[in-house]
Amino acid sequence: QAQLVESGGGLVQAGDSLRLSCAVSGRTSTFTVGWFRQAQGDEREFVAAIQWSIGSTAYAPSIEGRFIISRHGNNNTVALQMNNLKPEDTAVYYCAARQGSLQRATKYFRYWGQGTRVTVSS
Repeated sequence: QAQLVESGGGLVQAGDSLRLSCAVSGRTSTFTVGWFRQAQGDEREFVAAIQWSIGSTAYAPSIEGRFIISRHGNNNTVALQMNNLKPEDTAVYYCAARQGSLQRATKYFRYWGQGTRVTVSS
């Protein structure tokens, strides 16, 4: 079992940075935690993921080099640092967790947060 709560979304301008946080409850050492996003009218897509136990990460090509995912054991959170934001990054961002190793597809993630909205103006 896991519960996830996202925070940190908001309205920013192109080129700005924003940091999202996901508070994770449960056996985090066994989890992979991912960030996904869904723009209006689009399907939910993979952004980044981290395997908690060993710190391995994966990123979508569209954000690699701009976004950084990290986990923090002191407060059981997973952060998504988003730099050089672009209007096309506008979406609702979801945190999700699964038991086991890194995956990118939504179907492998069992636990989901409610989402936090990010809007990037041009």
